[in-house]
Amino acid sequence: MLSWTVTFLVVALIAAVLGFGGIAGAAAGVAKICFFIFLVFFLISLVTGRRTAP
Repeated sequence: MLSWTVTFLVVALIAAVLGFGGIAGAAAGVAKICFFIFLVFFLISLVTGRRTAP
């Protein structure tokens, strides 16, 4: 999930440099959504993490 975020962020940066504002905005929006989904899953995994028996 985090790799998708980085991929869309790179696409957004390249599109912005080349002057494609619509594509850059869309890619940045998707990257933001993927990042927040990653954060939610990460926090859930921290709270409900598996504990190993000693």
